[in-house]
Amino acid sequence: MTSTDTPTMLALHQTTLGGPDVLRLTELPRPEPGLGEILVAVHAAGLNPTNVKHRATSIFLPPPPLTLGWDVSGTVTATGPGVTLFEPGDEVFGMLPYPYGAGSHAEYVAGPARAFVPKPAGIDHVQAAALPLAALTAWQALVETAKLEKGQRVLIHAAAGGVGHLAVQIAKERGAHVTGTASAPKHAFLRELGADACIDHRSEDFAETGERYDVVLDTLGGETATRSVSVLRPGGVLVSLVPGAEDTRAAAEKAQVRAVTLIVEHDQAGMRAIADLADRGRLRAHISATFPLAEGARAHALGETGRTTGKLVITVSS
Repeated sequence: MTSTDTPTMLALHQTTLGGPDVLRLTELPRPEPGLGEILVAVHAAGLNPTNVKHRATSIFLPPPPLTLGWDVSGTVTATGPGVTLFEPGDEVFGMLPYPYGAGSHAEYVAGPARAFVPKPAGIDHVQAAALPLAALTAWQALVETAKLEKGQRVLIHAAAGGVGHLAVQIAKERGAHVTGTASAPKHAFLRELGADACIDHRSEDFAETGERYDVVLDTLGGETATRSVSVLRPGGVLVSLVPGAEDTRAAAEKAQVRAVTLIVEHDQAGMRAIADLADRGRLRAHISATFPLAEGARAHALGETGRTTGKLVITVSS
């Protein structure tokens, strides 16, 4: 096969770091599934804050060229050696290994078979694509790290955001009492999700309400993380999604509570739990907007405003 015969695909690609304008719809070689991998024709791919940050500063990844995207929902088109779980034609969704497995903002992506699970028949690809990274983050934070139990009280910061609004639903499914912080116009949305109480971060100080919690999920970091220590009950746990400062850890040690930083991992068991919740109608992503792959730069521009309710999704094929 000559180079001109090599299968190609379109991808939202960048060759330099910068603003949304660095993203270009680019023709690239179509990947081949390696050992233990599947090739997925992407129908939709979620956009998360980490995509926006990596586009501008790269963070964990090496410098460009690169194609971002970790969330994916689509159809298996080929399997690599050793794959037994899926066959071509299967509809799947999952999260590519974070951070080095990025590449779902494209027409095709290859990834480990065990990063994926069958897509529930009752949800479409857009809904499925919105779930993996954010829902896995919430699941790993609340269920696996904090071991949230029925009757416990949890505070979720930025509860109307991508991770936050899914965390509210997961916490309620665990039987917890949920308080979420968000601007006042978003409180009705949080209560529809099941939140028991809401705090307007613009006019109220969460640390001055007198409430005490068993678990705090911090999606903001910085001063919010440090001050969250003060609202934990003895033995409580603060799970932050932003690397913590020294003063947060010092405050936690003094208060005899646990403060940890979580970076999400791809995990088939967690994805199966998420798929089960979605299949039973107990977990649903709120889709704020969708953008075709060719307009991915517009999705990034909206995402970096930090004011999105729920999730943004890039659509690739029907």
